[in-house]
Amino acid sequence: MTRIRHHVTLFFTALQFYTRLPAPGWVVYRPENLNLATGYLPFVGWIVGAVAGGTWIAADYLTNPSIAVLCSMIISILLTGAFHEDGFADVCDGFGGGWTREKILEIMKDSRVGTYATVGLISILALKFALLQSIAGGAATIAGVLVSGHALSRLMPVFVIYMLPYSRDTDSKAKPVAQKPPFGVLIGAIIGGVLPLFAMVLHLGQPLLLAAILLLGLITLLLANYFKKWIGGYTGDCLGAIQQVCEAAFYFFIVVLWKFS
Repeated sequence: MTRIRHHVTLFFTALQFYTRLPAPGWVVYRPENLNLATGYLPFVGWIVGAVAGGTWIAADYLTNPSIAVLCSMIISILLTGAFHEDGFADVCDGFGGGWTREKILEIMKDSRVGTYATVGLISILALKFALLQSIAGGAATIAGVLVSGHALSRLMPVFVIYMLPYSRDTDSKAKPVAQKPPFGVLIGAIIGGVLPLFAMVLHLGQPLLLAAILLLGLITLLLANYFKKWIGGYTGDCLGAIQQVCEAAFYFFIVVLWKFS
């Protein structure tokens, strides 16, 4: 029972850190739990994706597909407090405006939003809107796409935590996450990240959907190498950027697959 309670605590720790959803009162937030809670990041994606999918289905019934997609995107951003979008924006500013490791890290830590961040956010949000608008199907398919996209894209940053060192020398919000957790945490994250996709394969009878794992893995590897080249590792903002890029890439893959299948 104690072990189960420990894992439940880790799950709510992840939920509390990565979303704006409240945790039960008995869950005490401890920064040292964050690296262990990383394994539940894809499961947080289950919740975000499920709520976004439910919002899409309800709004589509009440209005039209375009409004439904927009409402779905808005609710996912509200649920997370734009946590990952903020990281993506900081990476756009940092790597767009900085030419040395020190300057890139300095810009990413700046709370002000620059031109690169503005253009980057508009571009990726517009791309996700257009891609999601192109996805047609019943309620189960829509929910499956969103849950799979949110879960699988949140698995990819976990790999980077194991692949690269943390780049900053000073304390930051992501510092507790940066410590490499036990290997079992990665196994748990992999299970949580791929299960919704396997469910989609069974539901739709399309085994080619599994190729999305390879695509997102390749994108993650390329981004990880890019971050390592310029700043010698990763930051929390880099993890957020990887999640956003991989989420958009997953939807892109779905649209292309369904167009030619």
